[in-house]
Amino acid sequence: MKKIIEQLVDRGNLLRKAITAAKHDEGSFPEGSLRISRGNGRIRFFQVPEDRSLPESYLKREQRDLAEALARKDYNSKFLKKAQQELDRIEKTIRQLERNNAESAYDELSEHRKSLVKPYILTDLLYAKEWQSMSFKPNPYMSEMKIYDTRRGEKVRSKSEAILADMLYRLGIPYHYERPLQLKSGKVRYPDFTILQIVTREEIYLEHFGLLNDEEYRTNCLLKLDEYRKHGIYPGKNLLFTYESEKSPLDIKGIEKMLKDIML
Repeated sequence: MKKIIEQLVDRGNLLRKAITAAKHDEGSFPEGSLRISRGNGRIRFFQVPEDRSLPESYLKREQRDLAEALARKDYNSKFLKKAQQELDRIEKTIRQLERNNAESAYDELSEHRKSLVKPYILTDLLYAKEWQSMSFKPNPYMSEMKIYDTRRGEKVRSKSEAILADMLYRLGIPYHYERPLQLKSGKVRYPDFTILQIVTREEIYLEHFGLLNDEEYRTNCLLKLDEYRKHGIYPGKNLLFTYESEKSPLDIKGIEKMLKDIML
């Protein structure tokens, strides 16, 4: 519901800007209106006076600018009418959704009643809570290498992964560490982080490439990205990645900004 309201708000803002621009142009058009005549394979433009008792004026080819101005005038009038009607409907819909949506039937219950009821539609927060509590078998590969603690009380394989886990936790972004992902080929992979975009309820995978100085490691990273892409997982859709090397340390501020822009 929050995502729908945000989309409506964005559309409303777009309409307001466009209406302001259209109103600015409103008084700059010439008198009269445009009539277009089609016949004998020709198109003719005529300027129709405001006073319909007066004769029309045929617009010659060199008067193309006047014909365009009259066409814009007609469009401007129709746009302002329809844009304002749409904006009014959007504002009314937002008020109704914020005040009286289906999820509010659960939200308005007392805490004791909530403990006795399972909602038909999970709110974003409840969905995130259930998603976070999902159980899974973690990556068994060299589990003894998980020696770095996170604020959430789990073990990860590197200091940088601990920093990323703590950043996700601090930002309130639900995540699973090394949750198994079965690809369409049947292979099972373990992305470093599977994170939830709460508003859209989409799962996004975050891989950290931490040893880019090592050629073999680099090659394996590229192969992993190729494999992900073949299975519909790629940057710009549902994959994020972070990286570091000896000369390029982990960009903590940049990564936090990226997560805020994309996930929140």
